[in-house]
Amino acid sequence: MSRKLSLSLFLLITCCSSVYAQQLAFPGAEGFGRFAAGGRSGSVYHVTNLNDTGKGSFRDAVSRTGRTIVFDVSGVIRIKEKIAAASGITIAGQTAPGTGITVYGNSVSFGGNTIVRYIRFRGSINMPKGACTVVADNLKDIIFDHVSIEWGRWDNLHVKNSANITFQYCLIGEGIDPQRFGALLEHPVDITVHHSLWTGNQSRNPKAKAKIEYINNVVYNWGKSAFVGGHSATDHYQDLAGNYFIAGPNSTDEFLSMFTATDHVYHKDNYADLNKDGRVNGRVVTDADFIREKATLLQEPSSMQRSNVTINTAADAVKIVMAEAGSSLKRDAVDKRIIGYFKSLGKKGRIFKTEADAGGQPEIRPKRSKLKDRDGDGMPDRWENKHKLNADDASDAAVINRTGYTNLEEYINSLVK
Repeated sequence: MSRKLSLSLFLLITCCSSVYAQQLAFPGAEGFGRFAAGGRSGSVYHVTNLNDTGKGSFRDAVSRTGRTIVFDVSGVIRIKEKIAAASGITIAGQTAPGTGITVYGNSVSFGGNTIVRYIRFRGSINMPKGACTVVADNLKDIIFDHVSIEWGRWDNLHVKNSANITFQYCLIGEGIDPQRFGALLEHPVDITVHHSLWTGNQSRNPKAKAKIEYINNVVYNWGKSAFVGGHSATDHYQDLAGNYFIAGPNSTDEFLSMFTATDHVYHKDNYADLNKDGRVNGRVVTDADFIREKATLLQEPSSMQRSNVTINTAADAVKIVMAEAGSSLKRDAVDKRIIGYFKSLGKKGRIFKTEADAGGQPEIRPKRSKLKDRDGDGMPDRWENKHKLNADDASDAAVINRTGYTNLEEYINSLVK
């Protein structure tokens, strides 16, 4: 082989490797977790029942790496013990029929290189006292998109010593006793939280001991405090842009709390609406608001310069979050209730001690998918035929096409905007 040809092949391979390394998790993925690959080109696992354990269960589905998980049934999966999901998986909640999937009763922890979309995770007062509903500790590369995370006992969400994380269009709400907190972020680096709703939490929306970009979120009806600084001897970096803090019936005026000089804050175009009058008519958050909390102000962002998040105005963020936050492809009764509080813009809402006080987890009649999938590759026969694939050959699901996604990913991505 000539030296010229060898060089050409090297450049081609290098170029292709670079392209695939930068492949978005799915169209519309933003923030530092946007390059998570999940179970791309791996196997397909069908969740076929709502059992806690066993073949066809969600617990079994997430137990091995390299899987894309699709749902042939909708309803509530009641789990007694916590679930530890393997790394390198894609949870395609948008494939479930009906109102989708709710995992209820205990916590779920995740590994790195994972994609989680359109699903609800809810804890319970029956969990251990210190349990969080979702845990994403000690990992790299994960994205949660349109996920509802609720009813955690210590915090709804816990992220520790992790990097390259995105929470986008999520609903993080109604933490329960003993703490009733939103989220504790303990030293994650490069974490993005954007266009998400934080609601009905006593505090920690989130507590940001982190290097974080916090963009176009809405915090509604906090109790003691809304966004909480790192408040420690370690340096933390928080970029806040286009967020709206809207007080509800339980809220104090403390939309910012517990910063110290080690919290390095860049802020732009954030608003606080504290009058609880049913309208969006807040005031701009100023330098003085952060200085009062003893934060160190920065003139340039620490994280946002390396991000790709589309930033809307704070007023537009309220509308987007109201429409999109949580598992919103089809919201269930609990999320509809929570969004209803939010829509009152200050007049409705409660901070609950238990999920029973909030009305509990309602029973949902399971619904099974009617889509035919002869080869079991996760793509319905009708869709395969339309796209000139072989409905009797499961191997075509893992084939990567010119978009950089597998055929299976093309299908599951087509189910949502």
